[in-house]
Amino acid sequence: MNTETGAEKEAGKAAPKRLETVVTYLEMTRPSHAFVPPPSGLRMLLMQAHKPTVHFYRYLYDTVGGPYHWIDRRLLSDADLARIITAETTSIFVAYADGVPAGFFELDDRGEGELWLAYFGLIPDFHGRGLGKWLLAEAIDAAFAREPKVLRVETCTLDDPRALPLYQKMGFVPYERREKVIEIPPDLS
Repeated sequence: MNTETGAEKEAGKAAPKRLETVVTYLEMTRPSHAFVPPPSGLRMLLMQAHKPTVHFYRYLYDTVGGPYHWIDRRLLSDADLARIITAETTSIFVAYADGVPAGFFELDDRGEGELWLAYFGLIPDFHGRGLGKWLLAEAIDAAFAREPKVLRVETCTLDDPRALPLYQKMGFVPYERREKVIEIPPDLS
């Protein structure tokens, strides 16, 4: 499907890539999962990244989110991104497997008892090894250590197809669905 307009063709500009998706919003008011041990065969470590560098954060975000068209943080300047990831309301945790970054999650405290699991995922090399369930359990535990009234997360049909079932298996309940169009600028596609 060609998404260029006549004006864009005349100006020699490529049109943004448009992706249609359905976003599912989920929430949890109390943790409802049992202890999830780390996968066997890997030495796992979870560390909070206090005030991570923009370069390291972009590595995590782009490597985890690239296959799923994560775009929001790629559109930010380094200064704008640094303000977000070093804010007191943001907590970033990195999972290491045998000393190598394997995935991350980010908690965003929106105030008034509302906490968001803003980003969550694994580096592609670690897919299919049992890390997702363990990391999500760790994210839920870290979130509820803050005693929020509600923990929220969103996923979409562009994400890994195992994401929504895993969120639900771990106790998240869908509360809304919306259609959305994501526009990816040509220089980022």
